[in-house]
Amino acid sequence: MESRDTDWDGVRLHVVTGKGGTGKTTVAAALALALASGGRKVLLVEVEGRQGIAQIFDLPPLPYEERKIAVAPSGGDVYALAVDPEEAMLEYMEMFYGMRRAGRALTKMGVVDFATTVAPGFRDVLVTGKTTEAVRRRDKSGRRVYDAVVLDAPPTGRITRFLNVTQEVAGLAKVGPIKHHSDLVSGVVKSPETAVHFVTVLEEMPVQETLDGIAELHEAGLPAGGVFINMVRESQLPQAALDLAVKGRFDVAELALGLKAAGLADGADAAAVAEALAEEVVEHAHRAEVEHGEREALEQAALPRYELPLLADGVDLAGLYELAESIRTQGAA
Repeated sequence: MESRDTDWDGVRLHVVTGKGGTGKTTVAAALALALASGGRKVLLVEVEGRQGIAQIFDLPPLPYEERKIAVAPSGGDVYALAVDPEEAMLEYMEMFYGMRRAGRALTKMGVVDFATTVAPGFRDVLVTGKTTEAVRRRDKSGRRVYDAVVLDAPPTGRITRFLNVTQEVAGLAKVGPIKHHSDLVSGVVKSPETAVHFVTVLEEMPVQETLDGIAELHEAGLPAGGVFINMVRESQLPQAALDLAVKGRFDVAELALGLKAAGLADGADAAAVAEALAEEVVEHAHRAEVEHGEREALEQAALPRYELPLLADGVDLAGLYELAESIRTQGAA
């Protein structure tokens, strides 16, 4: 298991991205549980309107409000928020213009949809603005309301544009509330309080997209965090056997004799079973070789790497807590 010690004590916003199908939302949820462990309070945010958090925690669809959804190991609390762009727009209009009623009228007229379609960067400012406000928020005593915020962000291919809000609204506003709002967002996103984590699996396309995403992030001056390698399958065979299988030197006859000796097959059946098992071993060996190569490719990123197991029974609540414990024990939370 590959990992590196990481000091994220100063990080309050953990942005989680990844190629579709890599388990991005699952990892974000497990990271929130891990960060909350030990009595901390963590907010888990989603912005894509998929209600992925509700599905993972087996809950009804989440409203546009922060509510407690889980208790982490050792007593921490995880809250969740499904950001709705229209509601975020209403909050924005009330905050900067005192026009919440007018905002509702504009929503009914479809003006909000029109504005966020012709200026998608403005939509991103709205949803990231709600998230970064939660990061900055303090209670009456001056303490931060949340110890950490985990953002289940858009996929890797869009993450840099999504976070680089100042540039995205540069053509929309040079001064005024929109510019001020985007500057507040950018101030958090580009600070040491933020880390952008990538979720991948050990396959060529997700790994390459991860490396491209990290490079784009660096180029934009955005803070990269770690790489979570998800759905890792442990090999059940010794390396020597895998090496022989890859080289085409796996002894099927010897395997058949072994099956006979163990009483698992006899006669012609032993040969047929051995042949089928040998095909499985060769396929497994080639997959292990590919995965080894993808691990080496990920080393180019020079970021901390954490491996999360493939759960045989799928990701239910028990599995989510198992992933959270794996994240915690590897030092990622």
